[in-house]
Amino acid sequence: MPLNPSHIVQIAIPIQDLDHAKRFYGETLGLTHLFDAPPGLSFFQCGQTRLMLSRPESPDQAKASILYYNVPDARAAGAALAAEGVEMIEEARCIARVGGRDIWLGIAADGEGNMLGLMSEEAVAG
Repeated sequence: MPLNPSHIVQIAIPIQDLDHAKRFYGETLGLTHLFDAPPGLSFFQCGQTRLMLSRPESPDQAKASILYYNVPDARAAGAALAAEGVEMIEEARCIARVGGRDIWLGIAADGEGNMLGLMSEEAVAG
């Protein structure tokens, strides 16, 4: 029997420096900080999804998936992060046209070894 989940509830993001990661996700990205829990966890809300920042328990857990954040304008979001000193791995570019909308994607680094995607959809002009 398939589970058919409706959405992602929580994503664990491996980090090394909790204070640095909290500043990045809270101040730089502007996500709402929910709470901290010992021995070094911090939780943030992004839409319906909760992000859990945590130190990996083993080296195998130090690899993460890329999270893709929906933003109104990927180019503007990338420029704003770069202005804050965030490393942009890939500047935002149009990667596809789907149903009369251009899909834009930029990739940034969080300073903790994780990448995050900045995605936006824009109506095709014309």
